[in-house]
Amino acid sequence: MRSQILAIALIGGALLVAGESRAQTTPAANPLDVIPEKMPFDVPYGTPISLERAQAVIAAAVAEAAKHEWRMNLAVVDAGGNLVAFARMDGAQFASVAISEHKARAAASFRRETKIFENGIQGGNVFQVTLDGVIASRGGIPLIENGKLIGAIGASGGTGSQDEVCAKAGAALVK
Repeated sequence: MRSQILAIALIGGALLVAGESRAQTTPAANPLDVIPEKMPFDVPYGTPISLERAQAVIAAAVAEAAKHEWRMNLAVVDAGGNLVAFARMDGAQFASVAISEHKARAAASFRRETKIFENGIQGGNVFQVTLDGVIASRGGIPLIENGKLIGAIGASGGTGSQDEVCAKAGAALVK
């Protein structure tokens, strides 16, 4: 009986010490509390991409996909996220129609590649999924001409890295 009371007392003491050491631990700094000097992704808006240029961007992305025998859906939006041009390659999955448009809209709306959201969520910044319009999958690339956002391209149908390769091939036409 005495040994049981002693064991309970020792366990209770160990738990108390462990609880006190945890309570005194300073929480890790939240990286989101850092205030940057300049506004990130502060890209000014330019003249919206024309239909002719949007179709050329898609043609370059289609050529890249065809080179690898990937079947893609490709969407180009203007700086406001409005659809300007779209192409669905033969055999591309139907679900990727909406996904390609979503990637393009997110890249234009947030003025950054959608891969940034993917990286953020993988890094533990899951709050990003609470932001309207976010898609945390690579393949959405802003179209920047002379330092101004004129639109974005979204690609979907393959893996994220395949989508990104095709979107970047299309985006390379805009400088």
